[in-house]
Amino acid sequence: MAAWNGLTWLLQLYGILFQYAFHFDSIVWLPTWIGFQSPRDISFLPASGNVLWYLHPGTLWSRDYLPVGNGHLGAMTGGGTFYEALQLNIESLWTGGPFEDPLYNGGNKDESEREWTAEWMKTYRDDIFRDGAIPGIQALGTPGGAYGSYSGAGHLVTVVNDSSSVTTYRRWLDLDDGVAKTSWSMQDQAYTRSTFCSASSGLCTQHLNASALPLVTFAFSSSLEAGLPRPNVSCVNSNVLSVRGRLGQNDNGILYELVFKAFSSQGGDISCTDLGDKNATLSVTGGPREIWVSWAGDTEYNIDAGDEEHGFSFQGPDPHSKLVAQVESLQGSFLDELALHIKDIRAALWDHFSLDLGQRPNLDQPTDELMASYTKEKGNPYIEWLLFNYGRYLLACSARGTLPANLQGVWADGYTNSWSADYHANINVQMNYWIAESTGMDVVKPLFDYMEKTWVPRGSKTSRILYNSRGWVTHSEMNIFGHTGMKEGASAWANYPESAVWMMLHVWDHFDFTGDIEWFKRQGWPPLKGTALFQLDKLLDDGYFKDGTLVVAPCCSPEQEYITFGCAHAQQLIWQLLNAIVKGFEYSGDTDVDFLKEVLEKRDRLDLGIKIGSWGQLQEWKIDHDRTDDTHRHLSHLIGLYPGYAITSYEDGLTEYSKEEVLEATRVSLEHRGNGTGPDADAGWEKAWRAACWAQLADAERFYSQLKYSIERDFGSNLFSLYDPASETPFFQIDANLGYPAAVLNAIVQTPDVADEDMPFVVSVLPALPDAWSEGSVRGVRGRHAMSIDLKWSSGELKEMEVRVGSTDLRPRSVQIHYKGRVISAFETGTESLVTFKA
Repeated sequence: MAAWNGLTWLLQLYGILFQYAFHFDSIVWLPTWIGFQSPRDISFLPASGNVLWYLHPGTLWSRDYLPVGNGHLGAMTGGGTFYEALQLNIESLWTGGPFEDPLYNGGNKDESEREWTAEWMKTYRDDIFRDGAIPGIQALGTPGGAYGSYSGAGHLVTVVNDSSSVTTYRRWLDLDDGVAKTSWSMQDQAYTRSTFCSASSGLCTQHLNASALPLVTFAFSSSLEAGLPRPNVSCVNSNVLSVRGRLGQNDNGILYELVFKAFSSQGGDISCTDLGDKNATLSVTGGPREIWVSWAGDTEYNIDAGDEEHGFSFQGPDPHSKLVAQVESLQGSFLDELALHIKDIRAALWDHFSLDLGQRPNLDQPTDELMASYTKEKGNPYIEWLLFNYGRYLLACSARGTLPANLQGVWADGYTNSWSADYHANINVQMNYWIAESTGMDVVKPLFDYMEKTWVPRGSKTSRILYNSRGWVTHSEMNIFGHTGMKEGASAWANYPESAVWMMLHVWDHFDFTGDIEWFKRQGWPPLKGTALFQLDKLLDDGYFKDGTLVVAPCCSPEQEYITFGCAHAQQLIWQLLNAIVKGFEYSGDTDVDFLKEVLEKRDRLDLGIKIGSWGQLQEWKIDHDRTDDTHRHLSHLIGLYPGYAITSYEDGLTEYSKEEVLEATRVSLEHRGNGTGPDADAGWEKAWRAACWAQLADAERFYSQLKYSIERDFGSNLFSLYDPASETPFFQIDANLGYPAAVLNAIVQTPDVADEDMPFVVSVLPALPDAWSEGSVRGVRGRHAMSIDLKWSSGELKEMEVRVGSTDLRPRSVQIHYKGRVISAFETGTESLVTFKA
C-alpha cells in the first residue's frame, strides 16, 4: 500500500482499522509537534544536570535523535508521542562478506601472486631509494569485493490510539541512568515513554504508562530504513513477534532476527495478529496503566569462525531459538529490569569515576538552545562537562557487545552508511578507545577479541602473500569479516600497513594500566609479537641517505599522497612497538630469545622519525617535504606527542636534538597544521586530536580554544559529532565524541608511557587547565601500574591529591608527580600504598 501523505491520515484511522487495514511497512514519519505547548517545568530532570533534554521531537536522525545501547543492540529515538518510530541496530548486521559472496577472501591476492608481488615490491623499494619518492602503490591493491557496510535494522513503530491534542511535551536522555524518556499530555492523560538497552539482560525495552492506556499497537517497518530488504514479520505466540530476514538482495546475505515480547500490568490484553503478506503486529487493549515491549536481536555471524579452520566462514547458528528463549525468560517486572540496568550503567560509568569542571548545570534551557548559543568566544563549562560524560556514555553503549565500537558506535541509519561505518584504523578506531584505560572503563575485551579473531588470521595471509613476511598485517580499512588486504584505489588511504602497530599500543597500554599478566600471556603478547615480526621484516637499510639507520619503505603518512620512505609516523610507532616487546618479554612466557635479540638489534639501528626541518618544523617525512601551508586533517607525524610518547617522553641523546628543540619543532608543526578546518575536511575528530596535542604541550589557552571551536562547529543538538556539519543531512561519526573526553582529561592529568623500565613514569597534574575550569575535581583517573588518582583544585591551583597504588606482580617502577614544572611527589609502584598532597 502506498505511504500515507501529509496530514491526510486521521486519528480515527487508529485502532482496529489501523491494525487491520494498513500495512506497517508503508508508515512514514510525520511531524508530531504541531500545537505542542511545553512549559519549562524542569522538575523531571536529574538534579545532577547529567542530561540532554528538549521541548520538541527530533526530526533528523544525525542531529536530533537520542541513543541507547548495550554494545550488542542499539536504538535511536526521536521522541514521538502517539506515533514513535524507534530506529534499531544489531552490532553484527553487515552487508557483504562470505554471506553474500562465498568466495570473499578479505581483499587478499591469490597465493599464486606471492612471488610476483615480492619481486614487484623489491623493485619499488629500489626506485624509492633512488628517487626519494614515487607515485602510488596501486599494484598491491585489490578490489574491495563484498566488503559490505554496517546497516540499520529497521524500526519498531508504536502507535497509541488517542486522538486528542498533544500538550506539555518534553523528551530527555538521563545519562546517570542510561534511559531515554518522552512525556506528553493528551487531555487528562499524562503519558511517559522510557527506552533503554541493558547490558545486564542483553535486551532493549520500551515502556509506556498512563492512567489508562488506549489501544497500543507495535509493528515493524523496514521501509523507513532506506534500502533495507523487507523481512518476514510473524507471530511466535500471542505476545511474541518475530522479524526475520537476510541483509542482501534475492534472499541472499546474512541472516538476522529481532524478537519482541509485549507485557502489561494491572489489566490489559495482549494479542499478536497475523496480517498476511509477511506482516504481523502486537496489540494491547483493556486500558492497562503500563505496557512494555522488550526485544532481543542477533545475526548468524560468529566471530569464532573467522579463521582457516572454519574456512573464514564466520558462520554461526540460526539465532531464532536463542532469541525466543531470551525474551521468554523474562519473568520479573519492568521495575526489576530497569533497576538492574541502572545499577549496571552506574557501575560502568559513574561509581568509580567522576569529573567536576566547576560547571553550573543550566537546566532552564533545553540542550538544543544551549548548543545554539555556544560559541568559542564564550564557551560553557556545563556543555563541556556534559560532552565529556556523553562521550563515556556512548562508548559504554557501543563497546560492550561482541564487536568493538565502529565509526558510528553501534548506531547506523540506512542499509549502507558513510565509510561503511567500518573500522578505519589510521586514527578513528584508536580514538574511540583513548578514554577507556584512563577512566577505568571495562570495554576493551571486545576490541582485543575482534583483533585476535578477525585481523590476525587473515592478516597472516596478507603478510605472507603481499609482503613475503612473517607475522601479520592489516591496512587502513577493516570490516567484521577479516578484510586485511590493501584496497585498490588511492594509495593515501590504502597503503597503511602500520595500522596494527598503532593498535598494539592499545594492547600494551591495557597491560601497563592493569598489570594483568595472565591476560597478557594469553591475548596481549601473541598479537604484539606477530605485529613486530612483520615490521622487523619490513625494515630496511636507508638506501637514500645511507646513514646506517633502518627505515620503512614504502610508506605514506596516513592519507597524505606522498609515497616515500622513513615516514615519521611509521618510525615513531615501530619504535614504541619494539619498546613494548622489550619491556613485555619477561612477562610473556615466551622463550624465543632469538626474537628478542633481533628486536634489540634492530631497535638500536632504527631511525626514530624525529627530524627538524628547514622552517623549524618536525618533519613528516625523512626527506624535508613539509609545506608551511599544509593544514591536512591528520597529525600523523605528531603521534609521538599524543597519544604516543616518542616525542612526549623524548630524552636528550636519542638523536642530535635536545628535548627542548624537539618540543619546539612539534609546536611549530602543530601551529602550522591549523585548527582542523582545512580544505580537505571539517571533522570533529581532527579538532579533538589537536586539542589533546595542545594540552600535551601544556598550552591551556590553545587547548581550550581548539576544544571550544570543535563544540561550536562540529556537534549537533543531540551532541553527536557531525562530519560536514553545515550540510542539511550531515554524517554522524562517533570518533570525536569518544576522543573529546580524552582531550579534556589530558588537560587535567597526563600519564604517558616511557621507552625503558628504568625511566620513571611522569604523571603531570593540571598541565593545561583553562581559566574557565578554575574550580573542580576528578576522581578515579587510572594511571599505569594500577594507580588511581584523585585531584581537587580551586582558583586554578591544586589543593589536594590522592594517589592509590595497587598491588601488582609487575616489576616496581619509579613514579614522579609533576605540577607546574616541579616534582611534588615521588614513589615506587609494586605494593599497595597511599600518596597524598595538600597545598
